[in-house]
Amino acid sequence: MSAESELFSVLNRRQQINDALENGEEVKHTYRVVNVYTEFHEFSRKEIKDYQATFSKYDVGNDGYLDLAELKIMMEKLGAPQTHLGLKGMIAEVDEDKDGKISFREFLLIYRKARAGELECDSGLGQLARLTEINVDEVGVNGAKNFFEAKIEQQLRTNKFHDEIRQEQEEKRRMEEERIIRRQQFQQRAAVFQ
Repeated sequence: MSAESELFSVLNRRQQINDALENGEEVKHTYRVVNVYTEFHEFSRKEIKDYQATFSKYDVGNDGYLDLAELKIMMEKLGAPQTHLGLKGMIAEVDEDKDGKISFREFLLIYRKARAGELECDSGLGQLARLTEINVDEVGVNGAKNFFEAKIEQQLRTNKFHDEIRQEQEEKRRMEEERIIRRQQFQQRAAVFQ
């Protein structure tokens, strides 16, 4: 998309919003896929990856969202169980697209709000942010040591998985090369008989 057409579409959308607001109509928000590393510049890449690991751990449906049941399980495992209404309130507080689920981007909004001091300490989201972040003052050096050792072990398991995938790919490539060489040898031998 050229810069002119992009600008035109942005201005056109702004005009549609203004017209709808003037007529008293409800304006539907549209969301674009964004790069969380650029949108959440206040977090380091490592922090975002850690949040992604936490999110993925509780996204048992592997659909890229935390629904009500998954959020319930997450809060129970973190030791801060919530009521059904409390869970719905937690989702509603960060659910920008109003789909009743928390996407990873919306999950990061929890930590953005926590850093900005916009969450009440005793609210569900405040507890979630506090319980999933490591605080050396609270757990001490040994607690932090155990936390990071567990993270390293998890990373090593992930690396083993990637190593296995790489080995499988190398094995497939080697087998393909051997097949090509055998075919060329066969064609050379077959050429003798022609």
